[in-house]
Amino acid sequence: MTSKFPALLPASVSNNLTRYLPFVLELRKRLLFAVSLFVVASLIGFIYYERIITFVLSFFSLKGVNIVFTTPFQFFTLALNCGLIVGVIVVIPILIYQFLSFLKPALRPKEYRLLVTILPLAILLFIGGFIYGVAMMKYVVQIFYQTSVKLQIGNILDVESFLSKVLITGLLMAVAFLFPIAMTILMQLKLVKHKTFNNQRPIAYLIGLAFVILLPPPDLMSDVILFAPLVILFELTLLLNRIFLKTHLM
Repeated sequence: MTSKFPALLPASVSNNLTRYLPFVLELRKRLLFAVSLFVVASLIGFIYYERIITFVLSFFSLKGVNIVFTTPFQFFTLALNCGLIVGVIVVIPILIYQFLSFLKPALRPKEYRLLVTILPLAILLFIGGFIYGVAMMKYVVQIFYQTSVKLQIGNILDVESFLSKVLITGLLMAVAFLFPIAMTILMQLKLVKHKTFNNQRPIAYLIGLAFVILLPPPDLMSDVILFAPLVILFELTLLLNRIFLKTHLM
């Protein structure tokens, strides 16, 4: 096969470019598709932001709480944020599918099966963490409203600030819920031993505690409730790895 690259290039470089060009073009095609889908989904989210905001606020049962705009530009920023969030939600499954399809020819059947097995669990943990974080914010808002009623104090909630904190808490908890996957991979690859995780339990707990303290809910009860599932997941990961994957023997 004759190389189409200029003769000025060294033969090795020209051969490498010729060899990997189909993969680069395939990756480019997949990325362009994902980006196009992201743009379309974002535009839909931007246009229908009022319905999305109404639906989200209805979940928190904010009757009795005064939800306000603090600047005239919040209409636009809310619409923009809704568009971006909808775009990300729609495109993530597509990116995962495209990523797996692209990697499949380069992986051994065993490696591909392992990846396909872990991926659904990772998605479930991510979704579970997000829902848990959002539910915690709902609990905080209910406490806020009940306290203001008891003290007969008016309450005002900045809609953009509130939704941003809900999103940040949900996303950070979603990422935190993925650490069992990371622990399992590290033990499977023998980069970190099961015994090391077991012995460094106090440090892991301190890191988890520091993490939840930095999250938006400011009260001690919220921190405890956010910290509890991290401890359970840590202990469950060690136990399941010990029983089923035998990583303590590696």
